[in-house]
Amino acid sequence: MQMLTGFAPLAARYDGFILDLWGVIHDGVSPYPGAVDVLKRLLAAGKPSVLLSNAPRRAHVAQLGMRAMGITDGLYTGIVTSGEVAHRMLRDRTDPFFAALGSRVYHLGPERDRNVIEGLELELVPRPGQAGFVLNTGPDDERSPTDLADYEDELHQCLAAGLPMLCANPDLEVIRGGLRMICAGLLTQRYEALGGTARWVGKPDPAVYGPVLEMLGLARSRVLAVGDSLRTDIAGAAGVGIDSCWVLGGIHAAELDGDPAAAEQAARQAGVAPVAGLPAFVW
Repeated sequence: MQMLTGFAPLAARYDGFILDLWGVIHDGVSPYPGAVDVLKRLLAAGKPSVLLSNAPRRAHVAQLGMRAMGITDGLYTGIVTSGEVAHRMLRDRTDPFFAALGSRVYHLGPERDRNVIEGLELELVPRPGQAGFVLNTGPDDERSPTDLADYEDELHQCLAAGLPMLCANPDLEVIRGGLRMICAGLLTQRYEALGGTARWVGKPDPAVYGPVLEMLGLARSRVLAVGDSLRTDIAGAAGVGIDSCWVLGGIHAAELDGDPAAAEQAARQAGVAPVAGLPAFVW
């Protein structure tokens, strides 16, 4: 893994880019210093970039949040979210797991993420026992965003009802405005440990890369994925044969503490080999 101080050498080496959002472009509250500048430079160079996020909401909703941060639509070529992919899979029902889910859904997550099922022929029910499946978009606004124990009873209720779980965000944790918060993936991990069944939609699942590669219209050898998570971003890129760049200042920042040797060891232990590492997404 080549350790770099800026993105410029990689921008010259590849023709198109798959960029993570949380941990690379923004922290859920504001853009990281230098990230918007990189987007502008890629745009000026005529190099397409598609944002690929495990956000458990529709793509247009994720865009609204970015606009509020000053990240305008014209700075990137397109956007794909795990919530958007989940919406389409629920709509199309071509996958056997989705075909068997039924039409009654219990939502585990905040109301703002219910756009994942808007416009679909689904009935939202208030209790797990009334549902055919559970849509998990992560912690809600009424309970702790950091304590998994707050959701234990609800997970047991879903398990007792025999509900398959659709996880619309495979991330285990995210850092929002400096606070480390649990995500839908951690709730799903716990549900599976209890004996529940689940389907994960989002990175590192190869299925989410299809729409992104279509938007880019480039050979995979000419595409670079940029992300801060070894488990989702870097492993996901490897799974579809795409080179990756690891941004070390994101979700792994505390454990790495800026040490290149620690980064090399962490990548080896995770079984991945990013072509380069960056302290942050800066030019």
